[in-house]
Amino acid sequence: MDQTVHRPDRLTGHLAVPGDKSVSHRSLILNAIGKGSATVTGVSDGADVKSTAACLRAMGVNIEPLDEPGSFRVDGLGPDLNEPADTLDAGNSGTSMRLLSGLLASQGFLSVLSGDGSLRSRPMGRIVQPLQQMGASVMGRNGDTLAPLAIRGGSLRSIEYEMPVASAQVKSCLMLAGLSAVGPTVLHQPALSRDHTERMMSAMGARVEAEGLTLTLHPAELRAADVAVPGDISSAAFWMVAGLIHPNARVTITGVGLNPSRAGIIDALRMMGAGDSLQLENERVEGGEPVADVVASSANLKGIDLGGEIIPIMIDELPVLAVAACFAEGETTIRDAAELRVKESDRIATTVSELTRLGGKLEPRDDGMVIHGTGRLTGADVESHGDHRLAMSMAVAGLAASGETVIHGAEDASVSYPTFWEHLTSLTSGE
Repeated sequence: MDQTVHRPDRLTGHLAVPGDKSVSHRSLILNAIGKGSATVTGVSDGADVKSTAACLRAMGVNIEPLDEPGSFRVDGLGPDLNEPADTLDAGNSGTSMRLLSGLLASQGFLSVLSGDGSLRSRPMGRIVQPLQQMGASVMGRNGDTLAPLAIRGGSLRSIEYEMPVASAQVKSCLMLAGLSAVGPTVLHQPALSRDHTERMMSAMGARVEAEGLTLTLHPAELRAADVAVPGDISSAAFWMVAGLIHPNARVTITGVGLNPSRAGIIDALRMMGAGDSLQLENERVEGGEPVADVVASSANLKGIDLGGEIIPIMIDELPVLAVAACFAEGETTIRDAAELRVKESDRIATTVSELTRLGGKLEPRDDGMVIHGTGRLTGADVESHGDHRLAMSMAVAGLAASGETVIHGAEDASVSYPTFWEHLTSLTSGE
């Protein structure tokens, strides 16, 4: 599907973004192995979370839609699930693939996890190797580094593991396996990553200890717990940037989750000079997660040097931050972000190539990119490369670029944000 975007005279309105994908995945998975039933509200309607739900249902978990959109009752089976009759399809979701692998490593049956062509090309050795150390039999293509993954789980032993990358998916995978391991599982992280799994496991009865970058999980059986999923900050980031770079804008995004391990995009935009143009209103705590309404209005941004500990807590927002940098004054450097190479697309290469088509001045680096801010972009034809975040980043660029921007593969936005194009129309029409 092609989508054409123009810069409107003004960009205004209120909207609520989909439920946080990370919390949605975990609320379904952890309640599936909890004792009892739970109600989960605000679940993301994106394809990735639907993939997780379908895999859990294939293992006998009842996930029943309720009357309110995005609300489900999950009837937990406890730690022992049912053997699936067919291959489990994770679709395009790396979160589904990696988290479910940890869950399946503890199950005493054979399972096969696969996905679409993009997911089958993404690195899985980072979870396979430690799961094998814990005693699970895990095999995959290309020397056990690529899906499909065949997993025969069972009795697991705990490990003390030095994580090579700061990855919430890898951490959560090993924590899910560690729930059923003999003895405590100790994970040493190179940097902090999002901590939704730690928070939710603790709320459901697990003993999780954090000391600096070291995380210790003790074996536990979980209790089902109701979860209110906050709005996804990764989705909200598109409208934050759109509001800041458009010359006549005021956009309010309601109910956004501001977990400190996820809110790096707020810090980065403030470093770029967003200041009073990026406000947090109605701050509160819902379901153990900090939440606020975010108001973004037109601002003059400046280039920054971005790297180090902030990168893992905003890795998914870096493509749209690069859009902001194109409209900023001066040079922006993004480094320590090699993880972008192994997302749904090589997000370093694709972000650079597509913003260059729009007249941006960018240089790729092995672990990031340099963006020379010119304060403007010019409409052109761009590609999504099968990547939902790239499709939406190009739309944000088109909202502030002169002329007409045509996004090919615009339907990819539905992976995480099915109503993205409707929301864009509402903001551009002032509804």
